[in-house]
Amino acid sequence: MSRKEVVSTGKPFSAVGPYSQAVKAGPFLFVSGQIPVDPQTGQLVEGTIEEKIGRVLDNVDEILKAAGCSFDDLVKVTVFARDMSIFSDFNKIYAARFRESFPARSFVEVSNLPRGVDLEVEAIALLPGADEA
Repeated sequence: MSRKEVVSTGKPFSAVGPYSQAVKAGPFLFVSGQIPVDPQTGQLVEGTIEEKIGRVLDNVDEILKAAGCSFDDLVKVTVFARDMSIFSDFNKIYAARFRESFPARSFVEVSNLPRGVDLEVEAIALLPGADEA
């Protein structure tokens, strides 16, 4: 039996490299960086920064659900942004996704991201039942 298990939504999130959408390992789910791509079309979402942030978080949510998790299972989130000016917009949209306490988080400004997008979000979640040992 493998010590890790690949998780997939079954939707084409338009991968730009050889990676899995997420991997279960031990008590954790590691979600690969998500960008504002429509999972049905594989096309980048055009529009406001709020729409792009929403799409990225929707993509993370779909992957979490495929593994039996939710935003409340997140323990660490890393946000990569091409411009720190989206920080407050991100916080507003992000905060609305949680019912319980927030995970640890880093928000990092970077010079570039895949496909020239404005932001990318990766996450680590605690798998259901992992804390019941």
